[in-house]
Amino acid sequence: MSHIVLKFGTGVLSRSDGRALDGPQFRRIATEVAALIEAGHSCVIVSSAAIAAGVHALGLSGRPVDLPGKQACAAAGQPELMRLFATSFRRHGITVAQLLLTHEDIDSRTRRKNARNTLDRLLAAKSVVPIINENDTVALEEIRFGDNDQLSAEVAHLVEAKLLLLLTSSDGLNDADGKRISVVRKVSDVRKFVRPDTGAMSVGGMGTKLDAIESALSRGIAATILDGRQPAQIAAAVAGQDVGTRFSVPRQKKSRRS
Repeated sequence: MSHIVLKFGTGVLSRSDGRALDGPQFRRIATEVAALIEAGHSCVIVSSAAIAAGVHALGLSGRPVDLPGKQACAAAGQPELMRLFATSFRRHGITVAQLLLTHEDIDSRTRRKNARNTLDRLLAAKSVVPIINENDTVALEEIRFGDNDQLSAEVAHLVEAKLLLLLTSSDGLNDADGKRISVVRKVSDVRKFVRPDTGAMSVGGMGTKLDAIESALSRGIAATILDGRQPAQIAAAVAGQDVGTRFSVPRQKKSRRS
């Protein structure tokens, strides 16, 4: 049985206006993840979109620009985010478990061990999907810079995942002519194609995804960036089909769990 970490960006989980969660998306994602579990994989979800959910919950016209406002939105939005995951997975007989982490939790030897033990126990129960988000109400790094990209790589290392899927609102990384790059051998070869644009409701971009992927690859974890708004992309990526942009693990690298 292999562990797969799936990171869903805000643009994947929210409506087109970015001010509320997209219920049908959650139901489709749950169906596709449930199929992976039925096939024998165990899955961990790293989820963004708590702030977007909070924008709706608090009746705001747009995403706050100040840190306390963003953290307030995260506090109000996190319950709605988990409610949608819980109800969507319940249809498939799957329970979700919430973990809110910070980078300090990962860096601290004791807290890292506790988080790893908790995840190990949850993954041992075949019908449980851990849902992880950064604790945006108290943490700063992802809320400012990464939209949970780096956190997903750290979680993948924590659970010794075989594969990290970064699901975004694009079909992968494009070259200078706008053509999708299917396979990447070295991250350094494609950084020149990164554009600085991000979605209105997210803070991550392709650059932070490449940083996360580089971290995952250094630990022996393969990764793929793919379109999270298109059906059947998840199963295709797990099967190694030509979807998104796949990043191969250098042969000399081996996974080491600390």
